[in-house]
Amino acid sequence: MLSLFDSANFGRRDFLRVGGLALGGLSLPGLLAARADASRRKLPLHDKSVVFVFMHGGPSQIETFDPKMSAPREFASVNGEIPTALPGVTFGSSFPLLAGMADRLTVVRSFTTGDSRHDIKPIVSRYTSDANLGTLYARVAGANRPQSGMPTNVTLYPRAVDDSAMPAIKQFGDFESAGSLGSGYAPFAPSDGGDLQENMQLNLPMVRLDDRRALLKGLDRIHRHIDRKSAFASYGDLQEQAFDTILGGVSSAFDLSQEDPRTIARYDTAPLVRPESIDKKWNNHQRYADNAQSLGKLMLLARRLCERGCGFVTVTTNFVWDMHADVNNATMEEGLRYMGGPFDHAIAAFLEDVRSRGLSDDILLVCCGEMGRTPRINARGGRDHWGDLAPLLLAGGGLRPGQVIGRSSRTASEPASNPVTIPHLVSTVLHTLLDIGQVRLMPGVPPEILRAATAADPIPGLR
Repeated sequence: MLSLFDSANFGRRDFLRVGGLALGGLSLPGLLAARADASRRKLPLHDKSVVFVFMHGGPSQIETFDPKMSAPREFASVNGEIPTALPGVTFGSSFPLLAGMADRLTVVRSFTTGDSRHDIKPIVSRYTSDANLGTLYARVAGANRPQSGMPTNVTLYPRAVDDSAMPAIKQFGDFESAGSLGSGYAPFAPSDGGDLQENMQLNLPMVRLDDRRALLKGLDRIHRHIDRKSAFASYGDLQEQAFDTILGGVSSAFDLSQEDPRTIARYDTAPLVRPESIDKKWNNHQRYADNAQSLGKLMLLARRLCERGCGFVTVTTNFVWDMHADVNNATMEEGLRYMGGPFDHAIAAFLEDVRSRGLSDDILLVCCGEMGRTPRINARGGRDHWGDLAPLLLAGGGLRPGQVIGRSSRTASEPASNPVTIPHLVSTVLHTLLDIGQVRLMPGVPPEILRAATAADPIPGLR
């Protein structure tokens, strides 16, 4: 356990406590051992990252990437369609930026999640042995990067970048679940008022330090006040380097204030939807506002983490895509005014930024929710739950871009070609991150990992 004190008298005795600082189960001595071990072994990794954007609540397949304007009015997209960079392919008109870069994307129009329940099944479900999909990866890759201490598996809620955001809704599933794979491989979740997963525990006298801002302030105090000469007198350069890595490199990756202000501005989605413009008759109005305030910065943070070595980042929107047009949720048309612009802007900014940094082949982006919406608009102007078809967007990761995989029926009610299922998606992610053939040869690999990677083939046509 590392204790942080306001006093400037932070010397060698206090430094000894740094040995207990852990990120994802990796302590300072563990970091040194892992570095030494890494020089002797090669893990079956493809040196890629995945950013999985979970569109919580269930986005409409029709208003996003399969508009069906030739269908009867009660089925067609309520916000019309827009041409894309792919000849003959249209998206819903709320997504002009993504439409303009469709030649860099892959849209799956035959994706089905299998049921219409609110949960988080593409990320955590029986298909992943009830563990976060990133936990399966971390169990092979290790909880942290040996050279930097960076967690390999991170979950970001809106509060990771906006302390004023409402708490994430967790009643539909635990994004931080490790299933039976061990809590040390659970996602590091640097937000949402949690206990920091027991893997970065920092205490202030009489105050529990368990949020991102306090963490950064505490680390800054250590750097400012530590008596470095006495602290490292008997430890040597390697220990000092490890100390700087954990307390400097990792914490700085989570600190957006260190980003170029111009880049922050390019990602910023807050100006797109002002809170006062959201109709307060919807009980979900605060979550709509939170989404606009946070989504762009979440995507920027995800890029920073991948760039520093994180392998799997779950980005979850708040519960905002459930557009029934009931007391809680807006109509499809109005809801897309609140959700479409921020999503379009944030995802496009991420893809442009990743491309400009030469990382497009190194980072796979996945965007989907737990289900789609009913083909027919309801009497109130919303769409209800639908498990037979859902939108799925992928980009990067070295996969073949600029295509539409699969077809839907005339009313976007079911696949009109071979269905793409959650096991196909899970397999795609794991094959992107891992050399599955080599994973089979690793001693002690939990069967859950190979089962998830081989229950179905990767999505056909992506490679």
